[in-house]
Amino acid sequence: MEARRVTEHVQWMGAIDWHRRLFDSLIPLPQGTSYNAYLVEGSEATALVDTVDPGQSEVLLRQLANVRRLDYIVAQHAEQDHAGTIPQVLARYPEAKVVATPKGKAMLIDLLHLPDDRMTTVDDGSVLSLGGVTLQFMHMPWVHWPETMVTYVPEEKLLFTCDFLGSHLATSSLYGESDALTVAAAKRYYAEIMMPFRRMIAKHLAHLGDLDIGAIAPSHGPIWGHPATILDAYQDWVGDTPGNLAIVPFVSMHGSTGTMVQYLVAGLAARGVEVHPFDLTVVDLGELAMAMVDAATIIIGAPTVLGGAHPQAAYAASLANALRPKARYAGVVGSYGWAGGATKALVGMLPALRVELLDPVEVRGKPRDDDFAALDRMADAVADRHRNDGLL
Repeated sequence: MEARRVTEHVQWMGAIDWHRRLFDSLIPLPQGTSYNAYLVEGSEATALVDTVDPGQSEVLLRQLANVRRLDYIVAQHAEQDHAGTIPQVLARYPEAKVVATPKGKAMLIDLLHLPDDRMTTVDDGSVLSLGGVTLQFMHMPWVHWPETMVTYVPEEKLLFTCDFLGSHLATSSLYGESDALTVAAAKRYYAEIMMPFRRMIAKHLAHLGDLDIGAIAPSHGPIWGHPATILDAYQDWVGDTPGNLAIVPFVSMHGSTGTMVQYLVAGLAARGVEVHPFDLTVVDLGELAMAMVDAATIIIGAPTVLGGAHPQAAYAASLANALRPKARYAGVVGSYGWAGGATKALVGMLPALRVELLDPVEVRGKPRDDDFAALDRMADAVADRHRNDGLL
């Protein structure tokens, strides 16, 4: 892609990674991603806000070919997909200084071996004038690393947010506007990366309310030309009130746990609870994470394997524990052959969730009438709690 004009003083410079399908060797990228950098030009100085993933460095360097002088590289976040091309940019522009938070400076030195004398730090609220254009820095730790900050250009009403408010989405569109595709990609991004920090994010969102924001320019995905679209969505996602939704991630080896899940799902639906089962043998874990954003109840279904939980169910429990969604209730159902243990193991994998644990339902072999009655009681408990919470 070529550099593109965003405002009078700002150009988009970045790379569209159309074919990347995995991030951090962990996170699926079904729609690719982008790495956005932004050139801000004042009458006295020029700054590059973020860079691109090292694998796309040549794309950025080509876009910078006609930029004769660069005074600052603003590193809002030290992770390599945004900071990884800083060494090449510094080599091209010997006068440039890297601007980061104090924690960011230390991390950039560790991660990229940047020279100390090429770096400068900024405090929360610091202002850098480029001549007719101002960069205002706001520290925003834990969106999603401890050193992060955002940068506001008041003359353009433009807010650079790096990972915050972004989306993993490869698109030729400069602006995401309010289309459902971009919002869904942003929700997936929030679910997989930002959700563990939702309480910190809620505080940061409140601070953004003091700014006159005309557009939001993240470093993944398109620009938000209508900021309310993503800001309102984040307010909902980080809030404490879940939806009337129960999700049931499950795995079944010989059909018994699957029969229990099928019965429970039907029972929840009959009681007015929206329910979504996820077969862990085929699920897109990003879809599961997105469902956790809204779920009030998480029930994991798993057979016992060698005295513990099936590995795929254990991974789902670990995912829920790591993402720390706003769910209020959790439960476990499953079956076993000669000895149980899956339910106890799975409950032990959820220490970070602030939930009420429902009575587990663990059966030996195929479920019998008494077991189905226990599943009915679980469905009743979920429906009653959703109703008492005003969700149903």
